[in-house]
Amino acid sequence: MTTTSRPAGEPLAAGLSIGALSRITGVSVATLRTWEQRYEFPVPHRLPSGHRRYDHATIDAVTAVARQREAGVDLPSAIAGALAPGGADGSSVFLEVRRRHPDLPFERIHGRTLLAITRALEDECCARAYLPVLFGGFQRQSSYEPLRARWADLARSARATLVFADFQDVAVTGEPTRVPLRPGSPLLREWFVVCDGPDRAAALVAAELPGQERRPMEDREYDAVWTLEPEVVRTASRVCAAVGLAAGAMDAEGLTHHLAMPVAYLPDPVRPVLLFNRIVAYLDRSSGDGER
Repeated sequence: MTTTSRPAGEPLAAGLSIGALSRITGVSVATLRTWEQRYEFPVPHRLPSGHRRYDHATIDAVTAVARQREAGVDLPSAIAGALAPGGADGSSVFLEVRRRHPDLPFERIHGRTLLAITRALEDECCARAYLPVLFGGFQRQSSYEPLRARWADLARSARATLVFADFQDVAVTGEPTRVPLRPGSPLLREWFVVCDGPDRAAALVAAELPGQERRPMEDREYDAVWTLEPEVVRTASRVCAAVGLAAGAMDAEGLTHHLAMPVAYLPDPVRPVLLFNRIVAYLDRSSGDGER
């Protein structure tokens, strides 16, 4: 670590000056001061000499915020994610979509309905889009395994594919990149499918209501939003990419820059009808097997 200057008699363990913190993290002194004034982050402590110093743990938090900002996450959410248990893994796709797009309606649905919408999005959007970025939230690895071959097939025609669950570690083996979720991550209670492509955009994001561990999956209740609006889809994509980056997924670093670009895709008015028809068809023949 770079040695930083400090007043005589003050040990290095006393912490970092704002200048040293800036040099290590790459965030300017002016930006750090603005964050502190507006959001009380990062928080320094004051030495007996009166000098302000930052704990060394602040380096990781500031770096996490800077990375999420590069991914397009707004500053308050980036700070909240960095300070949450698990760091950036504390981000919630559902809450960020709801916060950034408060007019977007949500519905309380059962897992059986969620499965139908999921399959419809996978077939109508993920499989038909041109080089999309795909994100899938499976909560548990046991939920992902039955669909592993399906998502491996989707990944073959995608720019990048990241799947999230309680995996043990990041894995890239010619199939979707696995992103492990730490204990306490909000994404362990969230189910999502996000397709962000140059010609198609779609997202389903749902949060499982608490206290349903003993219910079979198809009977569990979720608060869910689904959309074909490119701006909303991009919000979900950026949060997913930021979580992937924090977990060390190799694909995520390039994705954060790609997803920081403005959305250029204009929705096709016919596609919502096609998706709706696909959802109805899946609901009609749904067996409620609860495989995901």
